[in-house]
Amino acid sequence: MDINSNSFKKFLSCRPLNVQALFGDSPLGLVSGRDIAAAAKETGTIVLAGNARNALVIKGILKAAKELDAPALIELAKSESAYCGATYDNIPEYAMKYSAELGHGVIFALHVDHYAVKGEADLLKGASHLSKIIANGFTSVAIDASHLDDYANLCATRDLGTWIPSPIGLEVEVGEIKGAGELSTVEEALYFIGGLNAWGVFPDYLAISNGSLHGTYDVSAGVSEGIDLARTKEIADAIEPYGVSIAQHGISGTPFDKVSQFRKYGINKGNVATLFQNVVFGIKMDPDTGNAVTEGGTYVKESGRGISDGLWGELVASADSSGMSRKSGDYKKLNLPFHEKILAEPAQITGRIVDEVAEWAKRFIKAFGGEGTAERVVEAAVRRGDRNSSPERVIRSPRSKYGPEAAPNKAKSAGNFDD
Repeated sequence: MDINSNSFKKFLSCRPLNVQALFGDSPLGLVSGRDIAAAAKETGTIVLAGNARNALVIKGILKAAKELDAPALIELAKSESAYCGATYDNIPEYAMKYSAELGHGVIFALHVDHYAVKGEADLLKGASHLSKIIANGFTSVAIDASHLDDYANLCATRDLGTWIPSPIGLEVEVGEIKGAGELSTVEEALYFIGGLNAWGVFPDYLAISNGSLHGTYDVSAGVSEGIDLARTKEIADAIEPYGVSIAQHGISGTPFDKVSQFRKYGINKGNVATLFQNVVFGIKMDPDTGNAVTEGGTYVKESGRGISDGLWGELVASADSSGMSRKSGDYKKLNLPFHEKILAEPAQITGRIVDEVAEWAKRFIKAFGGEGTAERVVEAAVRRGDRNSSPERVIRSPRSKYGPEAAPNKAKSAGNFDD
């Protein structure tokens, strides 16, 4: 994208207020998640949302997005911020650094993934915490109170949703992500989205439980990908009048022939996290899915990929000393203690990590149909002519229709809020 063009210069003045305050003098293409969501809906495509457990993932995704002229989301879950070296404090600066190294011209948003609300304490903390994160440069938020019963989820999401500035992108969630056979219902989705709409909260995306898992599908234990696209389409069609589409979580480990069909089923956002972690560590992966391969009950490090063999040895020793299984999802907790060591690897090592992240990201962008659509984000912002990307929606029903007596279900167990 030509950062010296008149359209791009006009676009820069249409970036969100927090971006203008922080990066107003730079040609950083950081936009509201609203703008990217609107372009994805308009083009019938899916935006790649990559979880940045390591800062090198940011550079790889931005590199792929620039090469394919595609928008992207860089995201981090609230839980990830506790065990990763990339955090809500430093991700905007990493994004600025890497965008500049790439010559700018990348169109992207920074997304708070799975901001978990498990009770009143989380809700009260969330108001000030999210305000700080947004002031730091994030331009989209996912509120996840999905482990609560439907009425409590509606109330918690409503309360935080009305606190978040309306030009900031918004994702919400109904139904915990538990794997094959654990499906959100149309009734739940309509109650939830309809109730938010009645209160003037207008999400871009709804994350649902449609059979995916977070993390690796352990084939040796009989665990396989089970995304139910028929149910996904039923829910997508039901909520479409509200201007909301589906965010697909847990894509790591899904065959690309299935991924390429997602946009036919109302999906406009695709989350990928564990796969990029596998790349950074250099773990052996299924070439068709990105799923981690285990042999003899352990992950397999491939020499010539990811971090150096020596650093992998340190990482495994640390995991062993903590009592982790050698095929444990808890390996994600090694991102924080090894973050700086990974960044300090020789340029040949960090370069191959960035390049492989970019290659996987390009595979997803192409499967999602996103190639060449960054221009549509710029055009939409310029057409709007100002920095306020608040959606124009109509309130469809009175609030009285969405009380506790109308809620489809009762209490549920605590869920997984990782990615």
